[in-house]
Amino acid sequence: MRVALAQVITGRDLAGNLSLLEDYARRAKDGGAELVVFPEATMRAFGNSLVDIAEPLDGPWATRVREIAAELHIVIVAGMFTPGTGGTGTAGSKVRNTLIATGPDVDASYDKIHLFDAFGFAESDTVDPGTEPVTFEAGGLTFGLATCYDIRFPALFTANALRGAVANIVCASWGSGPGKAEQWQLLARARAVDTTTFVLACGQGDPVTQGIEPKGAAPTGVGYSAVVSPLGQVLEALDAEPGLLFAELDPAVVEEARTKLPVLANRREFQ
Repeated sequence: MRVALAQVITGRDLAGNLSLLEDYARRAKDGGAELVVFPEATMRAFGNSLVDIAEPLDGPWATRVREIAAELHIVIVAGMFTPGTGGTGTAGSKVRNTLIATGPDVDASYDKIHLFDAFGFAESDTVDPGTEPVTFEAGGLTFGLATCYDIRFPALFTANALRGAVANIVCASWGSGPGKAEQWQLLARARAVDTTTFVLACGQGDPVTQGIEPKGAAPTGVGYSAVVSPLGQVLEALDAEPGLLFAELDPAVVEEARTKLPVLANRREFQ
């Protein structure tokens, strides 16, 4: 299965971000991809208000994403915000940090479980956590979903693999700082080896590369999206700037890796 990772830089404007998504989805389709992954916060970049734009999965933003996926006959995975506590996105409520996965025979969503209360940022102030792992099937393969800070928690990736995932998708808007890009790259490779799955790690590009200086502590992206093999080899990668990469996923590679390194079969449970 040919997949694409769209390392974009989104902003405040929802319509503009949708146009960016459509442009990259068309480019992915033209490149032969059956699935294209966009970053966390594709709907609106962090550092902007979120409660006022959060909408249900049948709202206008998500509906347009579905229309694009249907028109192009491609699976799209992208980050958006849905209503949390309070239920309607009104002032004083929280949102959920949601991934939508939509396309031919695909209709799934995942709410970020591990909230980014670290490095001076408190995502839990405005976001409700999800509670359950989510997988979906596309092109005969099973994919697991994860979001940004989730990548620091191996158990979620193992749970996805035990549910049949041969690839884990991680959508991120990674916070910048000393050593942070290196941690992102290291963690993507570690989670691949932990679970003998492909890891599709798609992050927001670094705004600094476009002359945009971040404001405050909001995590706005560092780039370095990558596709990692089940034994930790970086197959394809980008640098900090926006871009589109392509990779081929072969389930036989996962089967071979699990024969050589049966970590899932050898694992033990601890209380």
